[in-house]
Amino acid sequence: MYGLLHSKDYRETFAVDLKKSLPRIPIVERIEDFTKIKNIGKKLADLHLNYESVENKTTARVVETRPLKDGEDEYEYYRIADKMRFRSKQDKSTILYNGHLHITDIPAEAYEYVVNGKSAIEWLVERYCVKTDNDSLIVNDANAWAKEHGKPRYILDLMLSVINVSVESVKLINDLPKLKFD
Repeated sequence: MYGLLHSKDYRETFAVDLKKSLPRIPIVERIEDFTKIKNIGKKLADLHLNYESVENKTTARVVETRPLKDGEDEYEYYRIADKMRFRSKQDKSTILYNGHLHITDIPAEAYEYVVNGKSAIEWLVERYCVKTDNDSLIVNDANAWAKEHGKPRYILDLMLSVINVSVESVKLINDLPKLKFD
């Protein structure tokens, strides 16, 4: 099921239905296609469920414009000041994580993995920030979870994991067999 729901052919064929009702699961006629979809679906599910522990296979890397100093607070060093940003609207191969950490060499195919109309990377850049609600004045600080759980690099490592999982997902999805539905 998970593999079929990621099939480009399935998503295009049933795009209108998927917006307004529960997914229709058609029968895959060829056993070879069914087996391949099942195997890829299992790999995708494992990748998506265990995204934080997947071995990094991408070219993305962290560049420090200044290293962590002896005695410096790690939480402050890895802190998102207000919001992560892309180098520019046209160049999303680099994310300016904070004033001294950048994530570079992000493969373009990482942005092909889309969830709810937005790449997983763009979703993370948009949501993981420090923001004050105008009405309540409550501060939503993405860094707080990292501090509460004793993981100063959590957001940085999460971003690297999401980049990796996105690239690996695209490879698997592109390997799904072509399907035709009646």
